[in-house]
Amino acid sequence: MGIARTLGRTLLAAIFIFSGLEVLAKPEGRAKAAKPVVDAVADVVPVTPRDPVTAVTINAIVHIGAGAMLAAGILPRLAALALATSMVPTTLAGHRFWELEDPAQRGQQRVHFLKNTAILGGLLVVALD
Repeated sequence: MGIARTLGRTLLAAIFIFSGLEVLAKPEGRAKAAKPVVDAVADVVPVTPRDPVTAVTINAIVHIGAGAMLAAGILPRLAALALATSMVPTTLAGHRFWELEDPAQRGQQRVHFLKNTAILGGLLVVALD
C-alpha cells in the first residue's frame, strides 16, 4: 500500500508542478483567462490581488510548492488541501465551458472542467485519508 500511495501522490503532483512552471514562464495567457474570476474573488476577499498576472503567478507558485511537497511526501495532507483549494478558482477561470457558443470548444472545455473536478476529488482523498 505504501508504494501505491507514494506513486499516486507523485502522479497527482506532477500536473501541478509542470503546469505551474509553464505559467511562471508565460503568465499573460492565463492571466487574461483568469481576469473575471480574479476580479470576482478580489471583490469578496480583499487580501487577494486584483492584478491577474500577480494572481496567476501566486497560484503557480502554490502549485509548484505544494506539488513538490505532495510528491516528496512532506505534509501531504496539507499540500493536497492547498492544491484542492487552488483548483476551484483555477477551474472556474480556465474552463468556463458554459460561456462558449462553439460546440467543439464547449465540449473540449467541459472535458477539461470535468478532468479538474476529478483531480480535485483525488486531492480531497489525499487530504482526508
